[in-house]
Amino acid sequence: MEVIVAKFGGSSLCNSSQFKKVKDIVLSDDRRCYIVPSAPGKRASGDYKITDLLYLCHQHVKKSLPFDELLNLIEDRYTILCGELNLTLDISKYLIELKEKMLTGVSEDFVASRGEYLNGLILAEYLGYEFIDAADIIVFKKSGSLDEVATYDAIRNRLSKVPKAVIPGFYGASKDGMIKTFSRGGSDITGAIIARGVGATVYENWTDVSGFLMADPRIVNDPKPIDEVTYKELRELSYMGANVFHEEAIFPVKNEGIPINIKNTNDPQCKGTFILNEKHKVKPGSITGIAGKKDFTVIAIEKTLMNKEIGYCRRILSILENNNVPFEHIPSGIDSISLVIDDSELDNKIDKILEEIEVQCKPDSLETYPNMALIAVVGEGIIKTKGISAKVFQALSKKDINIRMINQGSSELSIIVGVENEDFEDAIRVVYKAFED
Repeated sequence: MEVIVAKFGGSSLCNSSQFKKVKDIVLSDDRRCYIVPSAPGKRASGDYKITDLLYLCHQHVKKSLPFDELLNLIEDRYTILCGELNLTLDISKYLIELKEKMLTGVSEDFVASRGEYLNGLILAEYLGYEFIDAADIIVFKKSGSLDEVATYDAIRNRLSKVPKAVIPGFYGASKDGMIKTFSRGGSDITGAIIARGVGATVYENWTDVSGFLMADPRIVNDPKPIDEVTYKELRELSYMGANVFHEEAIFPVKNEGIPINIKNTNDPQCKGTFILNEKHKVKPGSITGIAGKKDFTVIAIEKTLMNKEIGYCRRILSILENNNVPFEHIPSGIDSISLVIDDSELDNKIDKILEEIEVQCKPDSLETYPNMALIAVVGEGIIKTKGISAKVFQALSKKDINIRMINQGSSELSIIVGVENEDFEDAIRVVYKAFED
């Protein structure tokens, strides 16, 4: 029998009306056997995510501050949900237990995980599915990484006996029973792990958007949807800020060849975006998407005969390492090298880094260029077509946008250009228009 694992995000489970949509979706296809819920998200602008409230509660407890007001907000959300869904579940029992454990000083991971745990209990009763605690089947090592062998053994042993189940996302437990969480958005990872563990036909990830779009709709008016994207393309787009799906959730299903389908809970008939190992068809000259980020600083270093000086680049990178600063890109020439660094990573360290480069590397010229944005043009079609770079540069030139940096990886999957922050939105628009057809 074909099996679908379906993960539903916080916006899909934020209130009772969304729960009803989820139930209709799940029960409309008998292959949807294993359901992974997130904690309730925001119901409207200005509302709170349950996970955020739980983190705040833990911080208040840690600092011996009163947290009853925060906990009341959490209790009200779950109590209202159960009432509006006409459940017999005694949610108050679990909420009292949570408060008691918080007062004993349980870990932040335990407190944060309760959003998914409680939502899982509610969804399981509402669907008539069995509830399985993720702590029983998602196993972490002491180091905090996933114990894959123990996890997949536990999933196979437990779920082989359960045809329909709800398994909360975001957390698991170490072998000694300590609750451990993934990074924020980690319910995506749980769903992927369950999909691999049961050999799912497809892993559905339900959210509040109909998959990926070719560009940010806040910048480009009505961008086209992306029907298919490869895992490699997704990594490139996610890295540059296209955040619909937790990029770490790719890995559990990628090697198994299990497709991921990003779907919209509010528009279930839309086919969404499929994430695949390989596309069914790649159109030469086409791109998959455009993404980007602002606020980078470039450190430009020039030194005559740099290429002949053994260890020169190593000394530069060692300076970054010693200051705990990662880099994004390193464009280089015969006598020059540039470090492209995210401003958020510099954290007032720029003067110290420049001083150390001067002392240790003795460059002929050392300049900084702040306020740079990076734009990635991504697509398998780039590999198969001549002139893609020219098309990008011509589009930017016509808009009189100065290109500050060009970088194309050896995979030829993406072209990355650097422009001024103030030109970022216009650059996205003109490049999108150049490839719109």
